[in-house]
Amino acid sequence: MLRFFAKYKSFAIVLGILSVIIIAVIYQLLKPTPKLPIYQPTMVDSQLVDSTVQYVKKFHKIGSFSLLNQNGDTITQEHYKDNIYVADFFFTTCQTICPIMTEHMVEIQNALKDDPEVLLVSHSVIPEYDTPEVLKAYATEKGVDDSRWNLLTGPRKTIYTLARKSYLAVKDVPGEEDAMVHTENFMLVDKKQRIRGYYDGTKDEDIDRLLTDIEILKLEYRPKVSWWEK
Repeated sequence: MLRFFAKYKSFAIVLGILSVIIIAVIYQLLKPTPKLPIYQPTMVDSQLVDSTVQYVKKFHKIGSFSLLNQNGDTITQEHYKDNIYVADFFFTTCQTICPIMTEHMVEIQNALKDDPEVLLVSHSVIPEYDTPEVLKAYATEKGVDDSRWNLLTGPRKTIYTLARKSYLAVKDVPGEEDAMVHTENFMLVDKKQRIRGYYDGTKDEDIDRLLTDIEILKLEYRPKVSWWEK
């Protein structure tokens, strides 16, 4: 018996290695591809959602808009067509969470500087102060890449509607019309204008998760490959 095993020892080792490789390949082929959720108003904290859309359970998308960026250019929904993007709400004179959020947006911008598939957008919640000229000065100070990242201003009602009815991301001020209390939320939006993730823009770990989720989301737009082509 010992002679038998000694004779076929090398064969057994090779067979064992091949078995491990085959099992690993099969696992990779059968492993489900991770997929991000598609957020609907019913899935989000109701404090962040306008009452007119709180009970929507499907087909939610970012609504159309027309706003001015830091260069005075008109930016519409078409600007983000066929792009993934990260959105937030801020104001230039904020001294609390905004500086951290902007710093993290710059971090995201730099991490994705060679990736034309992903853009950034920040909406001012005090648009009457944050004119294009003010936004331009802020963008220059913070190192904003104008080709990748728009800082937007415009009618307060337009921005408020986007915040509450589209991005589902900002609290209102009870008893005051078109008054917003901006939050730390970053939103990840896909190429179909659907929200695919929420992140705390003040937390390093959430920024890491956001960057990971962007890579997961990008997989949805890659050509499908058959198992025999992998």
